Amino acid sequence: MSTPIAPVLAAVTAGEKAAAFDVAMLARLTDLAGDFAINTAIALIILVATVFAAKWAARATRRGLSRVRGFRHDPTVLSFAIQVVRVVVYIIGFIAVLQRLGVQTTSILAVLGAASLAVGLALQGTLSNVAAGVMLLVLRPYRVGDLVDINNNVGKVTRLDLFFTQMSDANNVKIVIPNAKVFSDTMLNLSGQQTRRMELKMSVGYSSDLTEARHALITAASAHEKVLQDPAPWAGVTNLLDSAVEVTLQAWTKSEDYWQTKADVFQAAKEALDAANIEIPFPHQVAVPYGTEDMMPVVTRRASQTSPSSNPSPGDAHTESSEG
Repeated sequence: MSTPIAPVLAAVTAGEKAAAFDVAMLARLTDLAGDFAINTAIALIILVATVFAAKWAARATRRGLSRVRGFRHDPTVLSFAIQVVRVVVYIIGFIAVLQRLGVQTTSILAVLGAASLAVGLALQGTLSNVAAGVMLLVLRPYRVGDLVDINNNVGKVTRLDLFFTQMSDANNVKIVIPNAKVFSDTMLNLSGQQTRRMELKMSVGYSSDLTEARHALITAASAHEKVLQDPAPWAGVTNLLDSAVEVTLQAWTKSEDYWQTKADVFQAAKEALDAANIEIPFPHQVAVPYGTEDMMPVVTRRASQTSPSSNPSPGDAHTESSEG
């Protein structure tokens, strides 16, 4: 026959075990909370240190690269290098924070790699612009402030980033060209050299004194203050057209003075030819009668006038037509 003390002893024993379990669980939770608090505090310290380290690295990079001649006069490449250094520091700090918080960064990096591959396939065009932008920043075929000709768009480069090249043309129109198109096509840097040669094609009549015409053109170009004397201006006969003789004038000037100097020399060349009584052919029509007076068709011969721009010379193109 069992005594009534046995159930009491069993209950006491169970209570002691439960109390011991609660104490152990409480101690475990306390340890976990303490570790989490410590890790969180260290992670915050690492995060703050990363921010300061990124700023310090950016300043150090700016000071270091500013001493390099190639980066000193190119703010675009300098800014790009600083941004790369800042991003690298932030990535290292972010990985350290995750590791301190107990996150398995290996699996995260694997997921990010797979996601990057998928995004890369979806954004091939955008990534090609980024790749071309990096190559343009590294190779530097042109810089901000240069006058360039890209895809027949002439303008001054106002901004160059990883995606686009922005230009402003002579009419102050903003032109935005993807870097992939810029890198895959021919680029003309019109201000890439300190000096530039102008080539002016003039047309004179066959009865004109060609030596005097050449002398007049050279004198007109040499008289301009912004035309360089070394190399000296040159003029010579370059083509015999149908109704005119083509005389080409070549003169050198500084790149920043090119456009205005070219316009001034064109005007001076025209005035010099007029002063020397050198004939400049102009459009004309010649009526040639033939047949009877009742039925007399007319053959019309047209000649184009020489223009300072890209217009053809008087004898470059002519057409013959019959009119009844």
